[in-house]
Amino acid sequence: MEVTMSRKVTLSMNKQMKYEVIKSLADHPVPNKQRAALTLGCTVRHVNRMLKGYREQGKSYFIHGNRGRKPANTIPDETRHLVVKLYRNKYYDANFEHFTELLGKHEDIHISPSSVRSILDAEYILSPKVTKAKKKRIREQLKSEKKAAGTQNEADRIQTNLVAVEDAHSRRPRAAYFGELQQMDATPHEWVPGQIWHLHLAIDDATGRITSGWFDTQETLDGYYHVFHQILTTYGIHHKLFTD
Repeated sequence: MEVTMSRKVTLSMNKQMKYEVIKSLADHPVPNKQRAALTLGCTVRHVNRMLKGYREQGKSYFIHGNRGRKPANTIPDETRHLVVKLYRNKYYDANFEHFTELLGKHEDIHISPSSVRSILDAEYILSPKVTKAKKKRIREQLKSEKKAAGTQNEADRIQTNLVAVEDAHSRRPRAAYFGELQQMDATPHEWVPGQIWHLHLAIDDATGRITSGWFDTQETLDGYYHVFHQILTTYGIHHKLFTD
């Protein structure tokens, strides 16, 4: 879809959005480059490049010489989707820098840390190292966008992102040594066909090793007592215990 602008400069909808955001940034006495980066799904460094290009060339800067074709260095959509899926389902404990290294080492996906951050930021996936200030800034931005939404579908999409940001939290680092922290919880499941049993488990936080387990017909204090007894008799006294 094309939008014809003044002075016969024609921009695609994507370029039009970039132009409007960067123009607003250039006109603002105190520009918020981080907000612009979030809006456009790119890095602050790229915002600075576009801002410089706009100041030097004006609106014409946003007309790409390869109109209708993606630049050679564009990350394919399939790769972007895979990066998001891998972070959500497999590497969710890693910060973005470490995640970039894991992608190259284990998934044969070789892209820059800034590209990884841009891909995840566009999906409102926050790093475990996210600051409260950044989380608050994104939350306020989404609330403003929701109020300005033109359709219910758009408002629902923004609400989904808002919920994801609200649920995001800085993850604590794992314990350093085996036995330092034991986590206990119970999970109901049809372990036996036609019967729901609750599996009480204890897991060592540092290693992820299952240290104890007990089945019961429901989640009970007695079940946790059995798990605790197994830990004590097998491994001895641990330093800390975490359970909900």
